[in-house]
Amino acid sequence: MEEIEFTINGEYIELLGLLKVVGIAQTGGHAKMIVEDEDIIRNGELETRKRAKLIPGDVIEVGGEVRIVLK
Repeated sequence: MEEIEFTINGEYIELLGLLKVVGIAQTGGHAKMIVEDEDIIRNGELETRKRAKLIPGDVIEVGGEVRIVLK
């Protein structure tokens, strides 16, 4: 599994924004499809909220292939 470390500027980043900024989704529409397909695991639990506010310490897994550690 590929692991990416991402540092948040500010208090949080929304899930859709994270998927775009790390290059997993090419567009906002693509990011929405990834979330709607239930491919996002946040801290071990399914995340279905497109605008979920992710904070430092969260671990996001995308499709079982990519792990993003937020700092």
